[in-house]
Amino acid sequence: MSYTLEGKTGTWEIVVGLEVHAQVISHSKLFSGASASYGGEPNTHVSLVDAGFPGMLPVLNHECVAQAIRTGLGLRARINLESRFDRKNYFYADLPTGYQISQFTHPIVGEGTVEIELGDGTVRHIGITRLHMEQDAGKSMHDQDPTRSFIDLNRAGVALMEIVSEPDIRSPEEAGAYLRKLRQILRYLGTCDGNMEEGSMRADVNVSVRKAGEPFRTRCEIKNVNSIRYVMHAIEVEATRQIEVWEDGGEVDQETRLFDPSRNETRSLRSKEDAHDYRYFSDPDLLPLVVEQAWVDELERGLPELPDDKRDRFIKQYGIPRYDASVLVAEQAIADYYEEVAKGRDARLAANWVTGDLFGALNRTGRSIQDSPISAQALGGMLDLMADKTINGKIAKEVFEDMLETGDSAADIVERKGLKQVTDTGAIDAAVADVLARNADKVEEYRGGKDRLFGFFVGQVMKAMAGKANPAIVNEALKKVL
Repeated sequence: MSYTLEGKTGTWEIVVGLEVHAQVISHSKLFSGASASYGGEPNTHVSLVDAGFPGMLPVLNHECVAQAIRTGLGLRARINLESRFDRKNYFYADLPTGYQISQFTHPIVGEGTVEIELGDGTVRHIGITRLHMEQDAGKSMHDQDPTRSFIDLNRAGVALMEIVSEPDIRSPEEAGAYLRKLRQILRYLGTCDGNMEEGSMRADVNVSVRKAGEPFRTRCEIKNVNSIRYVMHAIEVEATRQIEVWEDGGEVDQETRLFDPSRNETRSLRSKEDAHDYRYFSDPDLLPLVVEQAWVDELERGLPELPDDKRDRFIKQYGIPRYDASVLVAEQAIADYYEEVAKGRDARLAANWVTGDLFGALNRTGRSIQDSPISAQALGGMLDLMADKTINGKIAKEVFEDMLETGDSAADIVERKGLKQVTDTGAIDAAVADVLARNADKVEEYRGGKDRLFGFFVGQVMKAMAGKANPAIVNEALKKVL
């Protein structure tokens, strides 16, 4: 599916590359023993290293390196057994040392790929250029005092993975699909929680436009966009702006911009720095990072089943459609729930109940699958009652709603309410005979060719038996008599 924008001079193509900053899940920071947990009173998760005190030396966190390698493996990327840390020099109040320890020329992870699926079923592969580790900066707060800015260093030194894509993205929809897929992979791996509201995952968005067949034109970078919806919106707004500049005879300047969703615009922040502006050089306090292939192999063996693999297995093992499988593997917890329900049961029916009735109930009540009022075992128990003909599908809906409200098991609800399905053919035959006797005129019409009346007779028999009759037996009995 091609996505283009129309300008005064014709059709334009959008070109997008994303730099995603993902905060590493670890107990302590990248180069210090201070807590890496979110929140806390300002400046309480700060060591002397984080505060940039003279003479303090960084010590690399082993677990953060392992998390970066796990992520690289999950992105089907090349793991570089030798990498190096560099100093990226710039001056800002929330960066006490005046430099950020990062990786520039020798990152720990090289090229990889992410498979995305669009709404129309199109599958695309977005290239990964690199993943490198770096330390986060602190946080500047400009709204605490009328004349001064305050600095909170709790976040300073927290480990980040910067995941840089190739400029392979061609639409806002593709950018959204890529970010959702990346967040899904990180969560499956347990390397980043992907919480964009808390800032543990955020994106710098590089946007340019071009006419079909042209080489790339000048790009602009939109900094620190913290929601997938805003990323998609920012791309459209910035691309439209650039088209207007080019068509009016101007030149798009390479620069860093900010997206303002309230004004529906991007604004210039500063001229875009190139690498030489940061004066990168190898950090003299850190040796080159050398990892052994045996350790990488060990980490790979410990990886969980990843979303694409799990989706393909669900399709093959459970015989469910690709769309349903994709929905069920969206989160690890949902996939685990489904497998518990489907175990030894009708897997398609299980998928329908999980993605339909259960998801609907969770949306209505604002709950997640983790705090679902109906456990996987309880939902499975209800499906067992359907399988052994204790209840039919109509009664199951009533039982499900009761389970939501009371937390009781399906079996207890059926017993308490007397909802057990009637399979006694004698009782059903009697109800059929009564309904047909009371509707003799419609029986004649049916026999005269009005086949659609059969559904009427089924409905009347079910009504007479308070919905408890086995529908298959009712259908059979009616066909026999009619």
